[in-house]
Amino acid sequence: MSGHSKWANIKHKKGKADAQKGKLFTRLGRELIVAAKAGGGEPSNNFRLKIAIENAKAANMPNDNIQRAIKKGTGGGEGTNYEELLYEGYGPGGVAIMANIMTDNRNRTAGEVRHIFSKNGGNLGESGCVNWMFEEKGQLTILAGELSEDDLMLIVLEAGAEDLEQVDEGFLVYTAPGDMESVRQALLVSGVEIEEAMINLIPQNNIEINDVDQAKKIIKLMETLEEHDDVQGVYANFDIAEEIETEL
Repeated sequence: MSGHSKWANIKHKKGKADAQKGKLFTRLGRELIVAAKAGGGEPSNNFRLKIAIENAKAANMPNDNIQRAIKKGTGGGEGTNYEELLYEGYGPGGVAIMANIMTDNRNRTAGEVRHIFSKNGGNLGESGCVNWMFEEKGQLTILAGELSEDDLMLIVLEAGAEDLEQVDEGFLVYTAPGDMESVRQALLVSGVEIEEAMINLIPQNNIEINDVDQAKKIIKLMETLEEHDDVQGVYANFDIAEEIETEL
């Protein structure tokens, strides 16, 4: 599959993704609220909510927190009314970047995200400026376990996956959004531990980055965006040369 998510690979290797449990719970809670608001509070009839619950449980989020978030989403409890948005822009070297946002104040968030882009060598663009470069895909992060890469490849491809990519001590499995659940179930039946399941934006093609300083600027921008409280996920179309990635 063309593109792949180089940022997902780098995050996995660096162990930077949602390293603070409190922040992770905040993001998971927002996803539960928005998922329940969009499709109802019954996971059997709401695939997005089902996956959000699974991810929350995998992160050891207390069940009371999960149910409270679902209740807020369905209007059964007091809470912040979150709006889901996609911000698009460019980073150093013309790299296309998209940020999935959940906010209760779009004007405040837009200003803060614009500042992050400009401070780190990028610029926030208009809606639609880079969206066409990305494709929505299911992405499963799994642990290697006892199965070989060939065994895992066979399992996921037979279940309808599109590709399998090795990352450090685990793998990323890519699927069409509608096939993610069948692939997830096939992995669970095979005893494979799933760290995370989500719908991601995967670049159709990547820009090769061969300059160390430029690579550092891109990573700094991506990390700063990830650290913003209203950002749920960040996606980009860069590919850093292996020898440079080792330096980072």
